[in-house]
Amino acid sequence: MRNRIQSNVWWRSAGLGLFLAMLAACESGATNPEGGKPVSNAVPADVQSGESKFAANCAACHGVRGVGTKQGPPLVHKIYEPNHHADIAFHRAVENGVRAHHWEFGNMPKIEGVTPAETEQIIRYVRWLQREAGIH
Repeated sequence: MRNRIQSNVWWRSAGLGLFLAMLAACESGATNPEGGKPVSNAVPADVQSGESKFAANCAACHGVRGVGTKQGPPLVHKIYEPNHHADIAFHRAVENGVRAHHWEFGNMPKIEGVTPAETEQIIRYVRWLQREAGIH
């Protein structure tokens, strides 16, 4: 009888441990589902201006390095790769805002005070992040 109780306790503990490990794995990718591998490389000089403009204008909703937040989707995600969302889509989103259509974060407002040239720098930075993550 004692062996049976010990066996039950062991199986329940193992099941709980497996559940917690799976939950942690799910949570670790929750803001960037199907987004690719994490980006950890140093930002090249030619996209650093885009990085700073992204940090100032986009990161509050789209997260540091574009991994998403509870306020906005990850841009380092296969949905935003160039064949699905061309660069012009980013320009239009900045200039006009965009209705929610892939995610349930709500509509994106237009971003005041960001010039087309600055948007282009941001796009170069996002595309670099995507390449680093293996998305395109």
